[in-house]
Amino acid sequence: MPKRRDILALVLIVLPWTLLITVWHQSTVAPLFAICKDVGGEGKREAGGQAQDSKEYCASDKDIVEVVRTEYVYTRPPPWSDILPTIHIITPTYSRPVQKAELTRLANTFLHVPNLHWILVEDSQRRTPLVTRLLRETGLNYTHLNVETPVNYKLRGDTRDPRIPRGTMQRNLALRWLRETFNVNSSQAGIVYFADDDNSYSLEVFEEMRSTQKVSVWPVAFVGGLRYESPKVNATGKVYGWKAVFDPHRPFAIDMAGFAINLRLILSKPQAYFKLRGVKGGYQESSLLRELVTLNDLEPKAANCTKILVWHTRTEKPVLVNEGKKGFTDPKVEI
Repeated sequence: MPKRRDILALVLIVLPWTLLITVWHQSTVAPLFAICKDVGGEGKREAGGQAQDSKEYCASDKDIVEVVRTEYVYTRPPPWSDILPTIHIITPTYSRPVQKAELTRLANTFLHVPNLHWILVEDSQRRTPLVTRLLRETGLNYTHLNVETPVNYKLRGDTRDPRIPRGTMQRNLALRWLRETFNVNSSQAGIVYFADDDNSYSLEVFEEMRSTQKVSVWPVAFVGGLRYESPKVNATGKVYGWKAVFDPHRPFAIDMAGFAINLRLILSKPQAYFKLRGVKGGYQESSLLRELVTLNDLEPKAANCTKILVWHTRTEKPVLVNEGKKGFTDPKVEI
């Protein structure tokens, strides 16, 4: 009799678990069988012989664990708000092997920034198909301009006269476009920022600059032969000088990526442009800013200029020696 009780107890313990496992297995696998069946049926209806592919896909039912459906979104509209001021990003660019890579990286950053308008200015006689396609496919709000730098102001081989600044005419064209597009009495709030395509940007820097009243400033890494250059800020939060080795006595010893300007200030000072002639290397920023503000007007951001939010990274020049004079790879393939 004790043995019968043991057997009965064992059955009562094992039976519920057996039923539970059976029900769970059927509820998990049955929908997958239905999917395979439907796919096979559709294959027969649509393409006859295509059903064989579906059969092969579902042949090993015991290996099917889970079906995950994913959808790849190629582009999406960037966020926009009626409250936030628009950030007008000015980027000069020129044709070179890494141009598309640089602009793609930049666009991927900009897609995360609300209320951004990208003014991309090509150094060329006409707007190129490569940049035109890239801008269209990003889904960003953009304006595409072009102006060619005169030959006597361009690079000569791998050397450049430091007195000849790159991107000056392109930045000035963008400033002119802003002044022709927006009225000085317009109520639309905006910020102007010069973002070169060989830099890396933290998303935080765009939110920092959005509250700019006149000109805001912050450090930039990997410039001037230093880990970073930065404005000097005193205990009261005022800029009083520059942490720089290269000509620290410049009126504004700051990198192009280290400041942003309120749009209204740009519109109210129509004479303020970057100087193309008679400006020493490293003085381009000063040639514009001295027309807009004084040192005392500067607004330090990035925790009083103690945080690095911009890096002058630059993409390494690719080695293409195996291409040869005629080119080994297909020149029609856009890189």
